[in-house]
Amino acid sequence: MGWEIDSVKLERVRTLMADVGLDTLVVRAPDNVCYLTNYWPMKGYDIAVVPREGEPTLFVMEPQYEEAQRTAWTADVRQFPFYDPDDPRPPAVRAQDRCLALLREREPGRVGLEHSQGTQAADRMAGEPTVFWSGWFDGFAAVAAEVLDAAPLLARARMIKTAQEIERLRLANELATLAMEHVRDNIRPGMLESEVGAMFEGHVHALGTGYQGKVALARAFTLVWAGPGIRTFTATGNRPVLDDEPTLLEIWVCADGYWSDLTKNACPGTLRPQYDALLDGLLGVYGAAIGHLRPGASLAELDTLIRDGIAELGYPGQPSHPVCHGVGARAHEPPFAHRAVAAQIEAGMVLAIEPAVYWPGGGGLRLEDNFLVTATGSEKLSHYPDDFRAP
Repeated sequence: MGWEIDSVKLERVRTLMADVGLDTLVVRAPDNVCYLTNYWPMKGYDIAVVPREGEPTLFVMEPQYEEAQRTAWTADVRQFPFYDPDDPRPPAVRAQDRCLALLREREPGRVGLEHSQGTQAADRMAGEPTVFWSGWFDGFAAVAAEVLDAAPLLARARMIKTAQEIERLRLANELATLAMEHVRDNIRPGMLESEVGAMFEGHVHALGTGYQGKVALARAFTLVWAGPGIRTFTATGNRPVLDDEPTLLEIWVCADGYWSDLTKNACPGTLRPQYDALLDGLLGVYGAAIGHLRPGASLAELDTLIRDGIAELGYPGQPSHPVCHGVGARAHEPPFAHRAVAAQIEAGMVLAIEPAVYWPGGGGLRLEDNFLVTATGSEKLSHYPDDFRAP
């Protein structure tokens, strides 16, 4: 279930390193380790060292050594003990010791660390972020000619997807579509939000792990809101599914480190008239936003277009969350659309578009899909319909 080395991706990173005079990248966030080596860390203690010239080195904890050898693109995979009876320090420190020793041998020059990467994707095991401390970053000053923040470089590289990355994102979106179809076909009035979430997540994990011989591990994460429970970013509860109101699923699917981020709706009966009207209006705003997706178009104008369109529906100030962001080795990554930021849409970006309206007191709708920006427009990566009234 491995992937061939993505030379296009690695060459892009090394070109950007040359542009800023960076000699060596050292990354420990699971999403960046996966992005640069194809190994998806189990716990988040691992380190990838990527020189501008020469072969990368991957440090992994001992229980994952064989898996890393099998899946990583780099041949130089080295292990460190997850537990050491003579060393009570955290395992991340043992990994750093070995990394610093390697760098002392190589004279790494100007070293880039993820100083300002404020978030990271889930690790392979449980989505438990591993927290790094100032001493970890400070330790590299002793071996580097200069230590720089490489987070902007990595963000710039990751905004444009390679052909392999697009294939991996298609798999995540395909699994999300299949699981959503399973929910649509099995949802019933009276079913609890938590049951709907479990149905979706269980289907992704069972079907997606081993899917088509291409996916080693698939996991899903959901927020489920039924009818008047539809609000922005509240936890899944035990409200019942209603026959004539939507049940909204905020869904993330991760397939071997690559994500889809979608919002889909299902209704087991016929929608109430007020939801019919709201859905028609949101679909119109959504269509205009999709039409805006093309190389050279403004991300600031996209944000304004969506928010002005929602205001014209009678909901000024909605929604209270961003309406466009990148998707890749994290479910939320640059670029982000904001009217105060001058940036352009580029071919190869994968963007989540998510217009929404939330009613006072509860209820409303959100639509969200992932779109690949092509040379002439965009391609929707999920095939589940946004107009969920369709048969």
